[in-house]
Amino acid sequence: MTECKAFLSMQTEALNQSLSLAVEEGVAPGVVAMAATPEGVIYEGAAGLTGLGSPSPMTPDTIFWVLSMTKAVTAVACMQLVEQGKLHVDQLAADFLPELAAPQVLEGFSPDGTPLLRPAKRPITVRHLLTHTSGYTYSLWSKTLARYEEVTGTPAVFSGQKAALGVPLEFDPGERWQYGMSIEWVGMLVEAVSGQGLEEYFRDNIFLPLGMHDTGFMISDEQRARTATAAQREADGSLTSAPYESPQQTDFSLAGTGLFSTPRNYMAFLQMLLNGGSFNGASILAPETVASMLSNQMGELDVAEMVSHYPSRSNNFDLFPDMPHKWGFSFDINTQPGPYGRSAGSAAWAGALNTHYWIDPVTKVAGALFTQVWPFYDERIMALFNGFEQTLYQGVQKN
Repeated sequence: MTECKAFLSMQTEALNQSLSLAVEEGVAPGVVAMAATPEGVIYEGAAGLTGLGSPSPMTPDTIFWVLSMTKAVTAVACMQLVEQGKLHVDQLAADFLPELAAPQVLEGFSPDGTPLLRPAKRPITVRHLLTHTSGYTYSLWSKTLARYEEVTGTPAVFSGQKAALGVPLEFDPGERWQYGMSIEWVGMLVEAVSGQGLEEYFRDNIFLPLGMHDTGFMISDEQRARTATAAQREADGSLTSAPYESPQQTDFSLAGTGLFSTPRNYMAFLQMLLNGGSFNGASILAPETVASMLSNQMGELDVAEMVSHYPSRSNNFDLFPDMPHKWGFSFDINTQPGPYGRSAGSAAWAGALNTHYWIDPVTKVAGALFTQVWPFYDERIMALFNGFEQTLYQGVQKN
């Protein structure tokens, strides 16, 4: 842990032991955890191997598929363009993406299974896309969209096939929150406004300034050799190998799910947000823009439980089942103090292979835990993550 800043030795030892014990008990083949304050990294720990039967130790430079942790990067790119005055969050998305000019809402199915569609009551705005209030959903957490894809032969958006973008909305824009493929459209918006491909835009405006040299959509052979192999939690609690790689040949950039990264790279991104848009001398966003991203951007609406349609890939998911929580650009925000230490007003999200993070703008600490295990929101991994957060805050508060 050569780059770690001074941290209470008791907490460091306890965190190291918790990671090692988790590997010994089969929680994951390997795990990495990191935490930082504005002063720098205060904890960096790794345990286990990069996959079942792998000879390679897990390290903070191991490559992980971060899936929905891609969304925060896409949101940052969009807000950079907002800062530059090239678009506004409340303007119509169709101003830049004509494909969104006449959205259709899926009302149900006829007796013979034909989808029943009607025009949406209002247009889709950039805000709707950034806050998952557009009406676009994911079949992974939507029985309705899963049925639509099945009866029409439409591929899931995770495939990267253009036909996946032709699905209807599940509700009228602005009506409610439901997690889905909205950020894929934000990625296309960034491309349309900037005139660059998304990977090129990310590289020039986010990754290179932050030193994130091991983050991207297109993985090299050298990076692939350092990638953790995913595992599947079976019904008996055991793990089996379940290799995963984000599609490398796609019709559109997987702006919601497609990135790989390393714990050190992604922590640099989180530190930038924690520091109000700056990191290591690079200014990515203005402090007021970051503050807006980490605040409620959905008004009176609340984030709702995500009910899984594919239990092998995800459990039901609600970060804060005992409190109302909101959505920013693009983070889940707890309105009350979290049960394991984070302050009210903290921002968080995760990736479906059980990579998890939070940013606490009050206590000024960010933390993240990286594994590669299906299904999402695995009970044993969440216990590890919650314990990591709790132990970390005990040290931060005493320090």
